[in-house]
Amino acid sequence: MVHDNKVVSFSGQKPPARFSLPAALVRLRDASGQSLKSVLASFFDRADDALFELADRAGSNLDQTAYFDAMRELRLRRKAMVVSILQYVSQAFNEIGKFQPQQAARSLDDVDQDSLSLVDHSQLEQQVAIDNLINKLRNRYTEQIRLLTVRVGHLVPGIDLKDAQMPLSPEIICGGVAEACADLDIDIRAKLVVLKLFDRLLADTLGDFYKEANRTLINEGVMPDMKRPPAGKVPARSGQPSPNAGAAPSATGDQGSSAGDSHDSSMSQATFSELSALLHRGDSSSSGSVAPGGGGYIDTDRLMARLTEAQSSSRQWGDGAVVPLSEQLQPLLRSGDGKSLSVGQVDSDVINLVSMLFDFILEDRQLHPVMKALIGRLQIPVLKVALSDKNFFNRGGHPVRKLLNELALSAIGWTEKKAGQRDPLRDKIEWVVDRVLSEFTTNVTLFEELLKDFSHFMDLDRRRRELVEQRLRDAEEGRARQERASQAAESLVKELTEQRDIPESVAGLLNEAWTKYLQWVVLREGEDSDRWQHARNLTEQLVWSVDPRPVSESTRGDLLRAIPAIVDDLRKALQEISWDPFATDAAIRDLELAHVDVFQRLVTAPSRQESPSATPEDLPQSERPAGAPATPVEAEEVLKETQAPAAPGKQPVAGVSEPSSLEPESALESESAETADLVSPQWLQKAESLRVGSWIELTRDETKVRCKLAAFIKATGKYIFVNRSGAKVAEYHRQELAADMEAGKISMLDDGLIFDRALESIIDNLRSSRKD
Repeated sequence: MVHDNKVVSFSGQKPPARFSLPAALVRLRDASGQSLKSVLASFFDRADDALFELADRAGSNLDQTAYFDAMRELRLRRKAMVVSILQYVSQAFNEIGKFQPQQAARSLDDVDQDSLSLVDHSQLEQQVAIDNLINKLRNRYTEQIRLLTVRVGHLVPGIDLKDAQMPLSPEIICGGVAEACADLDIDIRAKLVVLKLFDRLLADTLGDFYKEANRTLINEGVMPDMKRPPAGKVPARSGQPSPNAGAAPSATGDQGSSAGDSHDSSMSQATFSELSALLHRGDSSSSGSVAPGGGGYIDTDRLMARLTEAQSSSRQWGDGAVVPLSEQLQPLLRSGDGKSLSVGQVDSDVINLVSMLFDFILEDRQLHPVMKALIGRLQIPVLKVALSDKNFFNRGGHPVRKLLNELALSAIGWTEKKAGQRDPLRDKIEWVVDRVLSEFTTNVTLFEELLKDFSHFMDLDRRRRELVEQRLRDAEEGRARQERASQAAESLVKELTEQRDIPESVAGLLNEAWTKYLQWVVLREGEDSDRWQHARNLTEQLVWSVDPRPVSESTRGDLLRAIPAIVDDLRKALQEISWDPFATDAAIRDLELAHVDVFQRLVTAPSRQESPSATPEDLPQSERPAGAPATPVEAEEVLKETQAPAAPGKQPVAGVSEPSSLEPESALESESAETADLVSPQWLQKAESLRVGSWIELTRDETKVRCKLAAFIKATGKYIFVNRSGAKVAEYHRQELAADMEAGKISMLDDGLIFDRALESIIDNLRSSRKD
């Protein structure tokens, strides 16, 4: 057996002891271990209660004894069973591709007839219980298990990984359960009870476990855009080029396996082989990036050395200057005597793909030209990474891709500052680019370090901007509430004083101090509160007390009873808002004089019911026929009013018409309604669907301004836009926003990941050219 193991070991090109798990699988192993530990802890907690219930309902003493034995053994062996299962799963990770699950490896062909007769049927019953659990898991969580199998297989392309050998497959987990149960010191009846408990309780909790495992690999950038597993059986991935291969096999060898899947695979997870197949089938081989053959050949190592020498040359470019990658490569692909050098097919494909990626980035309208120039200086370093690691194109979590995405995302709202102004973001991006150009050779850890540093810088910057934007939102919402409160208070006063003869002094009280009190009630309690209703009633009483209409026999008595309470409530209300006490006393005195005047009019002018033949002079001014002469006293008052100028900010006497403060608002609403009629519904819908955080570019006086939607104020229906510093630059109502969007004055900016958008564009273009 020892000799056989050595022979098997030499036949495999990688001894098990020398195989190292990919980092993503190590993280999956550790994370899934913790998750499985929690799942098992929950199982044992529920198992104890379930066994007690089963024992309580047992039909015989024999069944009850089996349940209690199982309960006692699980309590004693709980910790050991958890450790055993976790070690079993961990071993499957460490020996991936070679580890055979206990139950999967054992078949009827491996067991002779004598052993079956000795075991009786107890072990067969255990095997059936385990097989049922495996089938139950596979049937219930088919999609999640297949997704996980594809992702794990993607990480170990050199291993022919069977479904049952995937370290978190139902066969592995159930094999661990079977091995842990084998050590239980109970009879077969109690052991089957335990296995049935696993079938009943554990199977229901593993759905979230598999989702979490897939999420762990997605966070590591392993096929993040794959939403559904490929149709049919997962193919072996032995044909995928190894990341460490110096000169990868020709792309033509992979065309057969990748071309058929290229339409079904997600764009951002397309492998290099699939991209290469699309490149050749579309006849898109670039003649600018690679020197024509005939002069000589340059291998990958020599090309990488030349790229490293030329890498720092982009630091001497002028501001805003960008040299295409094809032009940068022309002097590098010539020998000392000036003859052209050709590169291998795989290197040629990599150069073409990287060139197309940066062509998209440098033509992207979302980026400012200055930022395009800075990111464009990274063309050679990115090419070096792509030449050394073909997984660069399909690994979403690659540090180089993530750094490019972060740089582009941070610059989407950037605008160039005036000369002499400090620009921390531009300085930081220039520092990142300079470090890459001066320090990068082949070690990608530099990009990981820069990504971490830049992400920290952006986090601090984001927090600062969020604080500024939050203050702006609070201020705008406060202003909106204030406007609404002012509108409610002024509307109430206007509604109750219309068609009323209000003395000037009382009108001043209503429009100043009392309006402030009404605003305070709205802001503090709201318009639906009892406090607001009480304030409204008091306003009605106050207006009625200075102009009691209609007049009846009981009016004078009603006034005598109501006025003390009105004056008292008025004083208390003004004290609540800390109104000037001297101004309050003066207002109360003016109100008392108005009340005295009302009583005098009531004495000299009896009600219409008492004197049906009353002359126009006996009636209140508001009830006289048009053109009726005024009484001498009233004429004198009118004369005084015309001679004395009205105090600033005071409400004029009734009968004098002035524009209401709400008229501009009404005009604005009517104007907005007219605008809404002119704007097509689809643009109104786009304006409504605009989410907070969206970037737009608006044109003002032939100047383009980039800003972000910081808040939508529901009270006023306003959209508030800020620049990258958090300062307010524009505000729109929905109709105005939709109208400007339709007129082309506002355009949306795409804040998606630039590398992924570039890759999707390349694939679309290649597929289109292939169809043509």
